[in-house]
Amino acid sequence: MQISKEQLELVNNQVKRLIQSDNFYGKRLEEAGISQVTSQEEFLKLPFSQKQDLRDAYPLGLMAVPEEEVVRIHSSSGTTGTPVIIPYTAKDVDDWGEMFKRCYETAGITNKDRVQITPGYGLWTAGIGFQNGVEKLGAMAIPMGPGNTKKQLQFMEDMKSTVICATSSYALLLAEEIAKEGIQDKIHLKKGVIGSERWGEKMRNRIKGELGIEIYDIYGLTEIYGPGIGISCKYECGMHYWDDYLYLEIINPETGENVPDGEWGEIVITTLVKEGAPLIRFRTHDISRIIPGECACGCKYPRIDTVMGRSDDMMKIKGVNVFPKQIEEILGTFEDLSSEYQIRISHLDGRDTMRIYVEATTGHVDFADMATKVSQAVKAKIGFTPIVKVVELGVLPRSEKKSKRVIDERFQ
Repeated sequence: MQISKEQLELVNNQVKRLIQSDNFYGKRLEEAGISQVTSQEEFLKLPFSQKQDLRDAYPLGLMAVPEEEVVRIHSSSGTTGTPVIIPYTAKDVDDWGEMFKRCYETAGITNKDRVQITPGYGLWTAGIGFQNGVEKLGAMAIPMGPGNTKKQLQFMEDMKSTVICATSSYALLLAEEIAKEGIQDKIHLKKGVIGSERWGEKMRNRIKGELGIEIYDIYGLTEIYGPGIGISCKYECGMHYWDDYLYLEIINPETGENVPDGEWGEIVITTLVKEGAPLIRFRTHDISRIIPGECACGCKYPRIDTVMGRSDDMMKIKGVNVFPKQIEEILGTFEDLSSEYQIRISHLDGRDTMRIYVEATTGHVDFADMATKVSQAVKAKIGFTPIVKVVELGVLPRSEKKSKRVIDERFQ
């Protein structure tokens, strides 16, 4: 998508601010001999930034304002390596809340709703981001945080919560518990705002059906404010993102070149007005595409497609590049299989082996026959034969956070 004149002016302001701040990115721009950008061509010469750059700037090398202007820090949710610390000014927090408010409004949520927030609080941006947006909207926030499912259900029932904010894994777990307890008629949920992990159509339909709610995909990452920088609308044809705060590119992850609108590639984000830690051309590793044209909902903000995975999620099996989404799509073609699966990759007897564990929806399925059919479908579509094990519904682990779908045992 072509950068607009207004966006280019905002990028130029950020470039000047970064150089003046002498932070890690300002130094990089100076080293590259860049002092301003006046065209799309010059913008595309700006160097990319990546998560490792942000780690190298630990603890406060990203800070682009005087310390007395920083009101909060957040850190990315990764559990390994040096943390990424993102400083926020009061304006950053306010801007983030405004974007999140737009997300809720796009989902048709109003100040009459009661919003139960289950993502985590603390250094992670999730819980507090959802709450910030609820308060901006003027709705009632019920800040539960993760875990204690029994208490979640009690509050959901007693407080008559109308909106649930959760990861898809936890939304499914709650749906299953509600069915198990037989309290569907006591639950008042109408909408779900779901984010932080990629999820497939089968899982989406299960949550929709079992909770009886509308579902909205929310997008975001800690490095770029947090969740709330984009959301799907009722037409479920991509996620609108806020291009007055962010400029998005889609690049070929191997060459770094921009791809035409409509083609899949890696999302790259430039923050246009962020103060505490502006980022220029940050490589997210999320795989999506810009959807051309206007949405049927009438919203003028541009759209990206649902994130199909990450460029660093790719698995190489027997010389074949495989994304979890490809396996998910194959499993989704079998009506008698549920949305829950797990992939384990190991190296046995000198060769790579993929094992796929997937739950059946009922006990009336011939598990061995179904496993053979799934294995043949993977072979036909991807080119190698996995070992498939079909198990009973509920056997695979459930998570209050993100479900671990792929376990690569080759490097353990």
